Amino acid sequence: MTETERIIANTNATMTMEDMPLTSADMQRISDCLVGKKSFNTAVNELIAQYRKT
Repeated sequence: MTETERIIANTNATMTMEDMPLTSADMQRISDCLVGKKSFNTAVNELIAQYRKT
């Protein structure tokens, strides 16, 4: 298991305990941030924009 996979698995376990498991999109977004494909600020701004539209 890579470090990225471990972080995502731990995050998913924590969120699942709160009855909010990560979606596939969430896991991909986290992975993109951790490997440097996308900055965390960009990911947050994209989520804000997405939910402002709805």
